[in-house]
Amino acid sequence: MSDKRDRMQRFDVDISGAKILVVDDDKMNIKLAEMMLKDRFQVTSARSGIEAFEILKQDDFDLVLLDVHMPDMDGHEVIKQLKADDDLKEIPVIFLTADSDDLSEVQGFDEGALDYIRKPFRKAIALQRISRILELSYLQNSLSEEVEKQTARAIERGKKIERLSMQLVSSFLLAIDAKDKYTNGHSHRVEKYTLMLAERMGIDEETKGQLSYAALLHDVGKIGIPDAIITKTSALNKEEELIVRNHPAIGNEILTTITELPNIALGARWHDGKGYPDGIAGEDIPLVARIISVADAYDAMASKRSYRDILPQDVIRNEIEKGVGTQFDPNIAKLMLDIIDEDKDYKLHE
Repeated sequence: MSDKRDRMQRFDVDISGAKILVVDDDKMNIKLAEMMLKDRFQVTSARSGIEAFEILKQDDFDLVLLDVHMPDMDGHEVIKQLKADDDLKEIPVIFLTADSDDLSEVQGFDEGALDYIRKPFRKAIALQRISRILELSYLQNSLSEEVEKQTARAIERGKKIERLSMQLVSSFLLAIDAKDKYTNGHSHRVEKYTLMLAERMGIDEETKGQLSYAALLHDVGKIGIPDAIITKTSALNKEEELIVRNHPAIGNEILTTITELPNIALGARWHDGKGYPDGIAGEDIPLVARIISVADAYDAMASKRSYRDILPQDVIRNEIEKGVGTQFDPNIAKLMLDIIDEDKDYKLHE
């Protein structure tokens, strides 16, 4: 157990002193944000999108808190220009808004925002969200730097890149499993079922190798979800549901930095099987994600959770059958049903 804790310390980051740019045309909102953040972070403010870009060109920032509604250049236009600028596109953005409609949130996430903070500010919630995004950003940057450094060495040392990749995967899995004892081992089981499906589909060995990594890391975005929400035994409230729904996008953000393992981010982004968060469906969802979504759903039902025990095999079969053509690819779901029918003694569970 102590060995596991030692390895988990690699993910500890110090975000105190991080530099945050607050962009809001309302002077009072800026004052409130500065008061809320000044004890822990370095805060700079801008009253417009134009002023924000002038400041961003002069200094480096770890995070931008961006008001949605501003005259001349609103938050949506600002983030579009940020993401189009090679020097600024990696800066995490959190939208500040008094809006409560889902469409506005969806638009913001599509444009690259990582979260929303509601006005009027609730200090405890705002600080938690800001801290979570900063920690994830630092983790992503550190991971990207480490992968680049190790990849350069791997070119000279042949097979070392494969060993490095597996070590990174193992470290991520430790972080995911440490979040919730009830899902410990989930990623490995999803990999197992994914490869069983891939074998029946006649998928080649190289693609199966990528599927293996994608399945193992499909839930990596849960690193960014607070433990209290992950382990909650009662129903989630609306705000908690929105936080949990961010984990596919968070996982995608982390995994797209690992360029030596192409396609592994696909399983993280679309593993719910319904095309969230991009509103895609059917064969528009990448095959990697369609396979993992079936394997993930099966294991979710065939494993213990904080709020229930393992489901009976016939219940799982009925649920997968009900999802054919909506949540699940019909051909892949049929193969999963065949696997269930062949598992007479119900050995395929946690």
